Amino acid sequence: MNLPNILTLSRVPMMFVIVGLMYCEWLGAASLTFWLFIGGAISDWLDGYLARRLGIVSDFGKLMDALTDKILVIGIMVAFVDLQTLPVAYVLITLCREFLVSGMRMIAAARGVVVPADKGGKTKTVTQLIAIGFLLAEPMVTRDWAQWINFRWDLSMLAEIVHHVGLIGFVLGTALAVWSGYRYFRAHWALFIADAGK
Repeated sequence: MNLPNILTLSRVPMMFVIVGLMYCEWLGAASLTFWLFIGGAISDWLDGYLARRLGIVSDFGKLMDALTDKILVIGIMVAFVDLQTLPVAYVLITLCREFLVSGMRMIAAARGVVVPADKGGKTKTVTQLIAIGFLLAEPMVTRDWAQWINFRWDLSMLAEIVHHVGLIGFVLGTALAVWSGYRYFRAHWALFIADAGK
């Protein structure tokens, strides 16, 4: 197990820690949640960078990088729905897309073909990560910053702006999820129909 793969797999337990902290209301919990998520998002870039720099890019790393991204994003999205921050439709659309693309990748892997994330999928993931970052920043502003600056400024407008930017990001991320999913299937449709005539 090399360092890039360790960074990749670390996003799975990190998701549980982040989601757990999202339900905590003690002072500093929201800030810790936000910065842990930022660390997870940075690891998404860092694992690939290190793998290329060290010359240890592997099929395992390509597949697990895409999978752990999905686990991190969907886990947090489910918590947002439970906390009534996101409409459930965003999560359902994203879940359908991710299961379909993951199923396609499993079929491809069974035939010896590795389907890594393409530019559309990476753009979708980056957009979702940015949207999550903004939505996690809202409670940091309303709970932690408001306490730390002793209520000298009204931060309600800032919190509202941050929240709306996060929601707009999720709308865009959901649209990109559908579009990139279509691109995956269009590019690899032959994998599904290869045995149709047998």
